[in-house]
Amino acid sequence: MIRAALAAAAERLAATSATPRLDAELLMAHALGVAREALLLGRLDDPAPAGFDTLVARRLAHEPIAYITGRRAFWTIELAVGPGALVPRPDSETLIEAALAHFGARGPARILDLGTGPGTLLLAALDQWPEATGLGVDASADALAYARRNASGRAEFRLGEWGKGIGERFDLILCNPPYVEADADLPPDVARFEPAAALHAGADGLDAYRLLAPQFARLLAPGGIVCLEIGAGQQEKVSALMAAGGFTIQSRRDLNGIIRCLILLADAE
Repeated sequence: MIRAALAAAAERLAATSATPRLDAELLMAHALGVAREALLLGRLDDPAPAGFDTLVARRLAHEPIAYITGRRAFWTIELAVGPGALVPRPDSETLIEAALAHFGARGPARILDLGTGPGTLLLAALDQWPEATGLGVDASADALAYARRNASGRAEFRLGEWGKGIGERFDLILCNPPYVEADADLPPDVARFEPAAALHAGADGLDAYRLLAPQFARLLAPGGIVCLEIGAGQQEKVSALMAAGGFTIQSRRDLNGIIRCLILLADAE
């Protein structure tokens, strides 16, 4: 029965995952081809499906749940994800919250997402503001393949190096760059499976911010803001880089209380 299979799988996954029961339920729902809610509400006494043990074995080898199921929920949307694309994380929703607090229901007209990955931030923002349009840029063709699969008609995706070659100005710039130190000790799920180029940014984790700092001012429209994700403990150093570019800086904490988003506002001339 599914009920017993879930209990057994959760017990096996306890040494691998911080959320073993949730992982087991997501894998079971995937094996059944149903939503997790449908599994929990009406399928627990059904026979366990063939293939569930294989999925559990993949998770025991530390493969991310999102890569196994091919899907990941983020903000109000669900995204196709897989090898070559960074798995969307709840921490990044802090950037959408910051943008919503600034713009409210009126929303920005044009949105730029630098380092868009599978389209995470751009598509979440476009779902929030139905009248907006946007551009997502990434240096990874693999990530952009997922972004285009996820895209709505209001999003364009382009292969590129941050803001290089972009002549337009945007009301909202979203950016979740790599910010992990080169020698950081990462969990096996991340280190073994997720793309290193989307994670690491030099010895101190700040290389991407150094490249981005001089680009934001020319890309930002008057009255617009940049919502920039940072790693834990990076606020002071990244703020200094951005302040040198002529920005007033605010910050926003994620659900764990960590300063996760810097909000850049252009100083009045």
